[in-house]
Amino acid sequence: MRDVQNDLDLRNIALNKVGVSGIVYPIRVMDKNNGFQHTVSKINMFVDLPQEFRGTHMSRFVEVLNKHRTNMSLATLENILDDIKIALKAKTAHIEVRFPYFMIKKAPISRIESFMNYECAFIASKGKNFDFVLEVNTPVHSLCPCSKEISNFGAHNQRANIKAQVRMKKLVWIEEIVNISESSASAPLYSLLKREDEKYVTEHAFQNPKFVEDMVRGVSILLDKDERITYYAIEAISFESIHNHNAYGFYSRDKRV
Repeated sequence: MRDVQNDLDLRNIALNKVGVSGIVYPIRVMDKNNGFQHTVSKINMFVDLPQEFRGTHMSRFVEVLNKHRTNMSLATLENILDDIKIALKAKTAHIEVRFPYFMIKKAPISRIESFMNYECAFIASKGKNFDFVLEVNTPVHSLCPCSKEISNFGAHNQRANIKAQVRMKKLVWIEEIVNISESSASAPLYSLLKREDEKYVTEHAFQNPKFVEDMVRGVSILLDKDERITYYAIEAISFESIHNHNAYGFYSRDKRV
């Protein structure tokens, strides 16, 4: 049958990325405390497309995934990208794997255990060299320092999210990024709290007010000290409880420069 994707294209436009997105796929992720955990991901896979080709072959991306289905993990990402380049005859290949990662957390006073999920991503590409970015989104509690200062009682507080992206020369655990982000907020979040826990968390946040700027700078200081990390980008968003907009902060640093 005719291979339409390989038809000659005369518009003289090479594309940076073509491929497939939104593939729902089971993966296995390294777990600091349990070795591995199984979760379900959404995967995007792309290659460059030379100007002379009309399209790419989408089925080949899924074939590569299926080839690695018994060992789809961080350790195999570079092999997957190599196989994509070979299968698609491409110079560069990209993969983005987004997944929920689960950690058991103990409530601060009752010590009752419950699962918390953190939205994470492996973002990798390979041309001549392999590049890998770990992304960890940590939901946290923020309390406004300004509101606390000017109010006779109380202060507005809300959920926030700290997104950290890191490049590394040695393994950095998801759990470590979560702990750094939580320690830079007014208080961590928990999926299960008893009354004594709720009292502790709200009072702790009141004694530890943070702007988004404070959270970004706090995470930055801790990531800057970690010699395993060569690059980081930090984004904090506070979902304001007394406004119909969000507060935002961002900082990035390439420690190799």
